[in-house]
Amino acid sequence: MATLPPLTLMRRAAEGLARRCAQLLGDTGGVYGRRVALLVGAGNNGGDALFAGALLARRGVAVWALLLAPERTHADGLAELRRSGGRVVEVPAGPRAADALRAAAPDLVIDGIVGIGGRGGLRSPAAEAVAALDALQPRPVVVAVDVPSGVDVDTGAVDGPAVRADVTVTFGCLKPALAVGPAVPLAGLVDLVDIGLSDPEGEPAAWLPDRADIAAWWPGPNPSSDKYSRGVAGLATGSAGFPGAALLSVAGALAGPAGMIRYAGPVAADVVRAHPSVVISDSVASAGRVQAWLVGCGIGTDDRARAELKAVLGAPVPVVVDADAITLAGEPAVTDLLRRRPAPTVVTPHDREYVRLAGQPVGPDRLAAARELAERLGVVVLLKGYRTVVAHPDGGTWVNPTGTPMLATAGSGDVLAGLIVSLLAGGVPAERAALAAAYVHGLAARHAASPTGEDDQGDRGGVARPVTAQDVARALPTVIGSLPKLY
Repeated sequence: MATLPPLTLMRRAAEGLARRCAQLLGDTGGVYGRRVALLVGAGNNGGDALFAGALLARRGVAVWALLLAPERTHADGLAELRRSGGRVVEVPAGPRAADALRAAAPDLVIDGIVGIGGRGGLRSPAAEAVAALDALQPRPVVVAVDVPSGVDVDTGAVDGPAVRADVTVTFGCLKPALAVGPAVPLAGLVDLVDIGLSDPEGEPAAWLPDRADIAAWWPGPNPSSDKYSRGVAGLATGSAGFPGAALLSVAGALAGPAGMIRYAGPVAADVVRAHPSVVISDSVASAGRVQAWLVGCGIGTDDRARAELKAVLGAPVPVVVDADAITLAGEPAVTDLLRRRPAPTVVTPHDREYVRLAGQPVGPDRLAAARELAERLGVVVLLKGYRTVVAHPDGGTWVNPTGTPMLATAGSGDVLAGLIVSLLAGGVPAERAALAAAYVHGLAARHAASPTGEDDQGDRGGVARPVTAQDVARALPTVIGSLPKLY
């Protein structure tokens, strides 16, 4: 901004925003003669909307700018819109916000109320405008500028009224609210527009992987491989009360890259009946050598489970601590074992399990919560949720972008934990194993939910098939096989 002429970056942003809006209008009947309403707040976010509205007006779009903070409207953007033939309506607090929006009868609405500088919930008249937008029938296409107004850009928290966008056009880089927290579903599809910013110095708030990343991390066999060199994964899971946890965790492990799976637990007969290739034993001590352990899925919290957990934590190999083992890990003596482990550890809490380890709720900042627990325990934390967060004890943080509400089903976490331990046994570093497993797990759920069998469609609304943990496990090989080949 210091080296470019005034408004250069804003005009670049507006061009990207207007281009995307024109595409959306073109997809639903054309651009010329359509009606667009701009919800314009104070500052630069409103300026982006006004400049974009001016570009659309020059293409024959009827543009109404509803000024929600007339005395603080971006002056240059407002002048540009007026020169281009756009109409301007000042909207004071009260019901007139709804009246003005209904009068515009828009085909598309651009949300330029507040952007990355917004703090706290929306106030009048913005709150009334958002309520009126939600009430419009038929509902127009809604495009948010940078982030949906009303969300906390740094955490993705939503405290009060917020815009529900179909598309969010963001500039320069993704914002945390577009990747994590309750704000994610409000953003809709996210388009990132390059406006010429250089990469920022220092560590980003979070990293997001794509398919190429996952494919690059995923190990595979080579001509000299055997079942031992590919890695042996051990699973101390399941109990007489929860035999399914053993079966599902083993199914997840079998889908991963490990060459052999060893099961140690009280339902060994059930496991080998369902999965004949698995080597069985009745305890961790008698299981034989492994390159990584999973402990916890359905083992219970009795003395036997506690002893098996301690045996696993004492092993000099990477470990996944899941489900009941997390409950036991909240005990001070077991927590101390976690902290003192020299080998990598992955802990996989959902929000309620997080409280048992951290002593406090996750709170609105999921990135910070995962980082704090990872640093406190010296482990990799996989904090489950619609957008699962993976945090390394050194502060590195990743967000899995493939989450779907379809994974909110009993046993899906067992499948995920099994996949993680298989990747660990295959030699993948702990944070990458956790993230790669979460990524593929999410795609598998989408694949299972999609009527067309496409793994990118199960989270887009419309008709989706019911999904069970077994469905997710069955979809894993297909999804893993679809990862791009990088050789």
